[in-house]
Amino acid sequence: MRAVGLKVLKNRLSEYVRIVAAGEVVLVTDRDRVVAELGPPSPGRAETPGDAFLADAVRRGWLSPRLTTGESTVPPSMPVTSWDELEQEIERDREDR
Repeated sequence: MRAVGLKVLKNRLSEYVRIVAAGEVVLVTDRDRVVAELGPPSPGRAETPGDAFLADAVRRGWLSPRLTTGESTVPPSMPVTSWDELEQEIERDREDR
């Protein structure tokens, strides 16, 4: 475990981030008083910020987790029109110009 003052941490942040990424805990001090603790992410922590944000949103109740598991339950999309009909409509639109 290491301790570092705010000013030194600010000036050498990338160095301390590498130390933390290697698994060491760094205590951040301000006027010889510990104000924060930097440590590696816990084993259950999401790997990307987006995943972490979604997990936090579920914890706070902003989102509800999916109720089903396994394969996607979204029905396959069906074409709205046939290719031939679409082609004819495009040609009609071109003729109008």
